[in-house]
Amino acid sequence: MTIREVISKIENRIPLQQAEDFDNVGLLCGVPDRNVSGILVCHDALENVVEEAVQKNCNLIVCFHPIIFSGLKSLTGKNYVERAVLKAIENKIAIYAIHTAFDNDFFGVNHGICGQLGLKDLKILQPKKNNLKQLTVFVPKDHSEKVRETLFAAGAGNIGFYDECSFTLNGNGTFRPVEGSNPFSGQQNIRENADEDMISVIFEDYKKGRIISAMKAAHPYEEVAYQVYTLDNENQHSGLGMYGEFEEALDEREFLKLVKAKFGLQLIKHSDFTHKKIKRVGVLGGSGASGIKAAIAQKCDAYITGDIKYHDYFLAESKMLICDIGHYESEQFVTQQLFEILSQKFSTFAISKSFEKTNPVNYFI
Repeated sequence: MTIREVISKIENRIPLQQAEDFDNVGLLCGVPDRNVSGILVCHDALENVVEEAVQKNCNLIVCFHPIIFSGLKSLTGKNYVERAVLKAIENKIAIYAIHTAFDNDFFGVNHGICGQLGLKDLKILQPKKNNLKQLTVFVPKDHSEKVRETLFAAGAGNIGFYDECSFTLNGNGTFRPVEGSNPFSGQQNIRENADEDMISVIFEDYKKGRIISAMKAAHPYEEVAYQVYTLDNENQHSGLGMYGEFEEALDEREFLKLVKAKFGLQLIKHSDFTHKKIKRVGVLGGSGASGIKAAIAQKCDAYITGDIKYHDYFLAESKMLICDIGHYESEQFVTQQLFEILSQKFSTFAISKSFEKTNPVNYFI
């Protein structure tokens, strides 16, 4: 199996179109048509991780953080990024990054954090906006099922944990073929009355091209009548962060002890105690100060993330306990999550987890 084929299967599960616009995801270096000898899954594709891939005969590294984030103007090995990329190229190793595509995935980074804490009734903290579109197409009734099935196969009609969702209305359509037309039914210059179904489906914006192409290919008409609308609805199953609830509320100190134990932490930085029980908890792996206001709006009692700055703690306003457990620490389960996903999809070659240390932050206790 080639690197290109492996990537296609990965993206079928975790679409890169879910990633944030600022991100640099996908194949960062490597020849896509090269056969895969093995996959190494890691958090950061640093030089020591690339060397680990060499030793394990893995020529594809699937990493969470993209080693190339800003543009490279040279490759001379003068910094840690260039050294890692150079080593990968010299050893014919491809590097593929998933980052915020997995952050925005319902079963991604933040789902993993919630699972560690035992939170229930999980919901997206910051649902994606301007992400959903609705297609309405008019189809002759005896071709309705074929077009509907084609739309479903192309990815339309997925709403949360349901698929093949559509709505159909039957009615009478009219059209008159004029000179130059090659009508499916009727005659030129005579108005045709057709028994038609109006089919409506919802889909994510990034699927638009393939859905429209598939719909036109399956449709019998020479000129297809359809409309695409952008919906104001937020995508409740894709976005940054997540929140859920404990079955039983915890005292603030009990909560911090639980977090410390579940994440193997040496310390937790937090805002002032609110002196309220912790029931609803918001999480956002990585650098998540941007989610503080959303967590307060969702009436979270506590919020777990990393990279909180001094003034961010004031945003708690005694409404919520803000907890900074560290950037890497909040994302530490990602490697295992990706390893499990890839292990389910591929069985013809070795998939390994990296055991190299890549967290740049150290603590002196």
